[in-house]
Amino acid sequence: MTTNGGLRPVFCTIVPPHVLDRLSQAEDPLLHGPARRTLRRDAYERTQRRLTTVVGAPAVATLAGAEPGTPQRTVYDAGHGTELPGEKARGEGEEPGQDATVNRAYAGLGATFDLFLKEFGRDSIDGSGLPLDATVHYDREYNNAFWNGEQMVFGDGDGEIFLDFTLAVDVIGHELAHGVTQYTANLDYFGQSGALNESVSDVFGALIKQYTLGQSAGEADWLIGAGLLAPRVTGVALRSMKEPGTAYDDDVLGKDPQPATMDDYVHTGRDNGGVHINSGIPNHAFYLAATTLGGNAWERAGQVWYDVLTGGELDQNAQFADFATLTVKAARARFGEGEELVAVTKAWERVGVRTL
Repeated sequence: MTTNGGLRPVFCTIVPPHVLDRLSQAEDPLLHGPARRTLRRDAYERTQRRLTTVVGAPAVATLAGAEPGTPQRTVYDAGHGTELPGEKARGEGEEPGQDATVNRAYAGLGATFDLFLKEFGRDSIDGSGLPLDATVHYDREYNNAFWNGEQMVFGDGDGEIFLDFTLAVDVIGHELAHGVTQYTANLDYFGQSGALNESVSDVFGALIKQYTLGQSAGEADWLIGAGLLAPRVTGVALRSMKEPGTAYDDDVLGKDPQPATMDDYVHTGRDNGGVHINSGIPNHAFYLAATTLGGNAWERAGQVWYDVLTGGELDQNAQFADFATLTVKAARARFGEGEELVAVTKAWERVGVRTL
């Protein structure tokens, strides 16, 4: 268990439950079979997280002789089973093998480590060089990827709706960013605080993708999970930060339900109070701030969001207005009364979130 000091890790998946629920009701067994098995597996893993959190376990130590500021990556192969972590497939510094999925996971862990270290001065997700572990080829036709409080896990997808979950580097970054949140603000995974938890992961997932591709805010597509959807799906990604609610509109998956503003906020008891749905609102605020400022999104808007996440003032049960208020405060503290402050303030106004 990678927790300490009373942290409460949660089981966080990239594919929302409402998507899998919709798939599980399809008539075609090629679609509903994998979805139902994925839902059952996710429910089991979620329960295991709760039990482990209560019992507790020692923190994971850094590798002997490891240099500060260097990644410590290990990728495991579950062999389509569910025992974690599985068999070691590639360790830090080892040459790429024949398995492209292993190599993508290894590279994605490195890209995430590099962004946090070089642009935010953070040594791994806990700030103290925590080893980064990932397991690939998890279960059979498993339609998800998750952070379980200890490590990353990737399914291969069913090939009908979802493809290999290591194909999108922002998915890797998204899930590891849940670990950063776990070690910092530790946002509750319900309602608006849960939507903020998801949004922060989308933000840093997008930044890792842009950093890896060398894209400015204006050049980026601002899609989360582009490349994951199989050719038969009418859609481009799991979510769009640029235009929430437009990522997919498919006969099987339904229509992307994310709102872009508070006018369309979704009140629901499902998905922990709509954490994957209402995250579209703070996602869009970040997109607006970053694209208004231009340049590399991690250099100004990203720094503000990181300052709020790690600054110690963000309550675990923070609401959108609380987070927005702190971003305005952070923009002023870091950049003064300049365009950064104006961009952040107006971004929240445009999505209908009032600062306090």
